[in-house]
Amino acid sequence: MASPSRPSDRAGALSPTEFASTVTAITSAFGDPTRREIYLYAHEHPEGVTAAETARRFDLHPNVARHHLDKLASGGYLEVRTAKPAGGAGRPSKRYCATEPEVRLAVDVRHDEILVALLGRALSRLDPAEAEAIAEEVGAEYGRAMADSLEPGATQRSFRTALHAVADALSAHGFAARAEKHGRELRIVAEHCPFGDTAIEHPVVCAVDRGMVRGMLAALYGPADADTEASLPRGDEVCVTTVTP
Repeated sequence: MASPSRPSDRAGALSPTEFASTVTAITSAFGDPTRREIYLYAHEHPEGVTAAETARRFDLHPNVARHHLDKLASGGYLEVRTAKPAGGAGRPSKRYCATEPEVRLAVDVRHDEILVALLGRALSRLDPAEAEAIAEEVGAEYGRAMADSLEPGATQRSFRTALHAVADALSAHGFAARAEKHGRELRIVAEHCPFGDTAIEHPVVCAVDRGMVRGMLAALYGPADADTEASLPRGDEVCVTTVTP
């Protein structure tokens, strides 16, 4: 008797590698509202903006601001110029300038919508348990990359400090997150999900941001467990990820 076929053997199903590539594309293009606001901010200043100026304007860590600016530059929306400080003294500063006079946000929005739709289709064709495991691992890989972009080769001094750094980075990616203590637990509370309706329709997407928390903590502090305690897809008002070092 023939053995039952695995989900990846079904006609039209996605392989784990194809699914992982899809999730990676989504995590790299969240449609992050902070990044869009930073783009508009840079576009309003023909002379360009620095990472320090952007950090002050949006109340971000300078490394987080630089991460957003570099992402916009790598996408061709900003270009990097070197300018001498006023008076000619001191080190030249990197200024990020808009590459075109017209604001180009509409293309990004449509691109993100296509990626989200593709992610939803991918999720419907993969075994739920397998999809969740892959999504969390892809999130962890992306989280480690995020941590390295913030402070390459550096580690945080304490678990709590690392947790706050993770919350700040998640907020910069559209999660509106904060770190807090709840009883004996430390947790990250996110009041917004950048995946939108896709997360409601496919709750397995929550494994991506859970993996991001785990991956960032691994890079900034050390191994840590992350568990989803509450989520919008479950009907909760916020998403809560509990963490244990």
